[in-house]
Amino acid sequence: MRTVTGPTERVVVVGAGLGGLACALHLAAAGRQVTVVEREAVPGGRAGKLSVDGYDFDTGPTVLTMPELIAEPLEAVGEKLSDWLELTPLDPAYRAYYPDGSTLDVRTDTVRMAAEIARVCGAREADGYLRFVDFARQLWKLERDHFIDRNLDTPLDLVNLNLLKLLGMGGFRRLQPKINKYFRDPRTQRIFSFQAMYAGLAPQDALAIYAVIAYLDSVAGVYFPKGGMHAVPRALAGAAEKHGVTFRYETTVADVETANGRATAVITADGESIPADVVVLNPDLPIAKRDLLPPARQRRLKYSPSCVVLHIGSRQGYTKTAHHNIHFGARWQGTFDEIIDRGTLMSDPSLLVTNPTHTDPALAPEGRHSYYVLAPTPNLVAGPMDWRGGLGDRYAASLIRTLEQRGYIGFGDGIEVQRIITPADWEDQGMAAGTPFAAAHTFAQTGPFRPANLHPGLDNVVFTGSGTQPGVGVPMVLISGKLAAARVTKAAS
Repeated sequence: MRTVTGPTERVVVVGAGLGGLACALHLAAAGRQVTVVEREAVPGGRAGKLSVDGYDFDTGPTVLTMPELIAEPLEAVGEKLSDWLELTPLDPAYRAYYPDGSTLDVRTDTVRMAAEIARVCGAREADGYLRFVDFARQLWKLERDHFIDRNLDTPLDLVNLNLLKLLGMGGFRRLQPKINKYFRDPRTQRIFSFQAMYAGLAPQDALAIYAVIAYLDSVAGVYFPKGGMHAVPRALAGAAEKHGVTFRYETTVADVETANGRATAVITADGESIPADVVVLNPDLPIAKRDLLPPARQRRLKYSPSCVVLHIGSRQGYTKTAHHNIHFGARWQGTFDEIIDRGTLMSDPSLLVTNPTHTDPALAPEGRHSYYVLAPTPNLVAGPMDWRGGLGDRYAASLIRTLEQRGYIGFGDGIEVQRIITPADWEDQGMAAGTPFAAAHTFAQTGPFRPANLHPGLDNVVFTGSGTQPGVGVPMVLISGKLAAARVTKAAS
């Protein structure tokens, strides 16, 4: 494994996102002097917080799986997860709504889930589900231990007996045909393949190895932290500070100073120089390379779709919704064609509606409700649109009408607070192509082919976050922090 060369005592981590925080904890556990420099007033990066008129909104991910990956950096410094976070298992993990009016509750208990699928789709489909669970569980264990949770420098690092096992399981075939092997009902096919969108691809284009996302979402369990998802970075930052990590909030890094092929300091927007033996960069990788490092030719990447998010504070509550609700449109394949291939908005939207106050009423004023509505859209490369010229307001109004047609009676009339986040806003926050989902997980951007977490020309610059290995999603980003720290702690000082 390639590692940082030279001294590694003083490490400056730029950005207090989940990857940067996990990295800081692992570095602190290894005895490094760590300073985290964050432009915002709070930790979290994309997992931020928006407070408006008594409503608290999570601005980033809303689905939390694999809490053991939060526990890992905490345990590195001798802390227990339960001392820092109160997690509630969600049951159901999701409630799926289909165009024919049927619903399916996704339960992580396999016996109950098999019964639910049998009720909605029949016994044969339930049998297929149980076979899928066996497949996906084996796939996750194989991938995590041998491909995800390790630093990969070249494709040769993959060549071992476990690669043959992965090939034998059909991991490098396409996801949709693999899903169809277990499921015949379009409803179950969708609920176990829509996660390909997280990887930036349509299910028929994604590799079958990404069935592990459905496993994490639908089998391993979905949780909600008391106080919202922003409680996760708060916990990690609190533990890091307790164990000696210095945090510099409301401090923007303008440049990384380099000399003789090494980073020597980070320079703040105020002109302050913070010396460093190692610099870890947590901003979106292409933006970090473009804005903070010496000019160099960048690899051309294919980016994931983006999204519009509505943060809604409302007087209106609904008794039939779950915490996470997925509303599928009738045009399933057409949706991916529109967003990814044609660069247009969905003509028949499929939407995620998260209702945090369903689980934690304290996130809104008494008697009020909060909603997070996510609609996938093209990124700014695939579909340049006039998001700065009023399109966001018009599209938000269209999405509200769609929700009202799908059972959210009086949704628009109940709104007290509304904030609209568009691809232009993601771009303004420093995300390439205006997408919070980073580079798509095509074959050429997966594993050792994904942008490396160790800079090829600067011996002591390391990257963490969704733009590097292993990839997108809270579990992968937390792992990326550990992998980045390993590049430093295994170095010869």
